[in-house]
Amino acid sequence: MTIKTRPDYQRRRALGLLSAAALGVFAGAAGAQDKAVLRIGYQKYGTLTLLKGRGTLDQRLAAQGITVKWTEFPAGPVLLEGLNVGSIDFGTVGEAPPIFAQAAGADLVYVANEPPAPRSEAIVAPKDSGLKAVSDLKGKKIALNKGSNVHYLLVRALEKAGLKYSEITPVFLPPADARAAFERGSVDAWVIWDPFLAAAEKQLGARVLADGTGLVSNHQFYLAARPYAERNPEIVRILIEELARVDDWGRAHPKEAAAVLTAQTGLDAATVDLAVERYSYGVKLISPQVVAEQQRIADVFTQLRLIPKPLRIADIVWQPLAASASK
Repeated sequence: MTIKTRPDYQRRRALGLLSAAALGVFAGAAGAQDKAVLRIGYQKYGTLTLLKGRGTLDQRLAAQGITVKWTEFPAGPVLLEGLNVGSIDFGTVGEAPPIFAQAAGADLVYVANEPPAPRSEAIVAPKDSGLKAVSDLKGKKIALNKGSNVHYLLVRALEKAGLKYSEITPVFLPPADARAAFERGSVDAWVIWDPFLAAAEKQLGARVLADGTGLVSNHQFYLAARPYAERNPEIVRILIEELARVDDWGRAHPKEAAAVLTAQTGLDAATVDLAVERYSYGVKLISPQVVAEQQRIADVFTQLRLIPKPLRIADIVWQPLAASASK
């Protein structure tokens, strides 16, 4: 019996070793692919756009054999969809998109954030509108990008004005479509962020009914696909270092930063200058205070049934020391 079964055992053992070797080669190839290209999703404005324009990250990673691929997205929710399905590895969004993405089961992590910039988002009305205050919005149609940072601004502004979210009609449109609806009068107001906000003010004469001051922080968040961050903590650290450097440069050289952003966005200088005035520089790792702020937003969205279940924000905050230990 031993003589008959030993060749089978040897064949099975050989096949097992070959399979293990093949899996090892595949995993090694996947790891090499991870490190060969860093895919970044960015929006039309902000530190990532400035970093792209400066080219310093591309230069630093090129020395390690890593190519940076940049993809522009019109808004945070669709950017995080790209992150979740694996088309990008890293990106930047406002406060609300990560909450909606987490509620939908996206496998991502908060990595870092910029300081509050509450004046960089606002509720605006057409220049010839009779609307004078947020309290005038009862029964009105308001355009906004569903699940974006301005979604929470609208909720808070209505609450402060004594209105319920159910007392307005949200019209969910991406920025380009929302601007078109705003211009032709299909909506009564628009909740939007920079640089679209600055463009509406400079080009359309839009009037600000309320910005985020005293209502929201309006942090910009950097997020990564969890598998990418766990496999490549050193690249994530390089990203944060380069973001910090370009933040320092932008803070010290606002005119030069505006010139870079003007070239990157294709917007006129006056619009970009206005947006730059309201931007906050200074990237930091996610603090317990910021986690608590995000948790409050998630809880409000749960109460309003904008998301289907309670969330725990701390569950998806990147832990760089833990990531490093797992390497």
